Amino acid sequence: MTLAITGATGFVGQTLLDRAVTAGNGVRALIRREQEPRPGVTWVPGDLGDRPALMRLVRGAEAVIHVAGVVNTPEPEGFEQGNVVGTLNVIEAAKATGVGRLVFISSLSAREPELSTYGASKARAEKLVMASGLDWTIVRPPGIFGPRDKDIFEMFRMARWGVMPMPASAGRASYLHVDDLARLLLALVPGGEDASYRVFEPDDGRAGGWPHGEFARAIGSAMGRRPFVAHLSPALLGAAARIDQTLRGANARLTPDRASYMSHPDWVASDTAKVPTSVWQPQIETRAGLAATAQWYREAGWL
Repeated sequence: MTLAITGATGFVGQTLLDRAVTAGNGVRALIRREQEPRPGVTWVPGDLGDRPALMRLVRGAEAVIHVAGVVNTPEPEGFEQGNVVGTLNVIEAAKATGVGRLVFISSLSAREPELSTYGASKARAEKLVMASGLDWTIVRPPGIFGPRDKDIFEMFRMARWGVMPMPASAGRASYLHVDDLARLLLALVPGGEDASYRVFEPDDGRAGGWPHGEFARAIGSAMGRRPFVAHLSPALLGAAARIDQTLRGANARLTPDRASYMSHPDWVASDTAKVPTSVWQPQIETRAGLAATAQWYREAGWL
């Protein structure tokens, strides 16, 4: 089939694109910068604010997988434009061209929209998807790691230094390897009774998620280190975010908005939102996945 994918040049999107093409699908991918020609892929120049480009992207596709979004921005308005208005534009393009199926990538942060501007924008985007009239599925990924990731990569780099700042010790979170997420997105494309009109929170299969300290030590083990884990209170995490912004400006990975939702104690995927095993199951054990990811970072010269 032909799939229309937004965000195909990002962290999750690149892995999804690889899997989609390998599976024999034709792909149309929205791009903001010129890309090298690739068999099976039609690059469509444009962005989420370019409605004619979105029409070209989705016309004739059997399904749209909407991965693109804003996860970090120095200006709150960036979340509204990228996550809310951008999603509305994708929906309108799909409806205008007769594409009925939409798989939308949201975030666990949408469960607690009062904690962050990012989470609030994803929650609003979810409402648009639900009210769209399309055959939809919403996926709220947990922490995603794997090759090319630049967010959890920061934890690998800190593990190499031997000290890992983490949120408060009582907190827990779920995680998932990017390749497992990509497999899930493709598995959801057909829709049907087990997938359509559902909100899913996938994870690595670990019941109750990972305590922050244990996950930090697992990354340390992948790096061959035994790091000291420094649990930060919400106030200290916020202070660290302000320091990161001062030092790295728009390139800061830890912003005050991100620190706000990271301080929440429960980012564990809900048992009531599990993906049916008839549709998908995770295949990559997290410790093994972290070790392979660390090796990728080394070989790519990131570490």
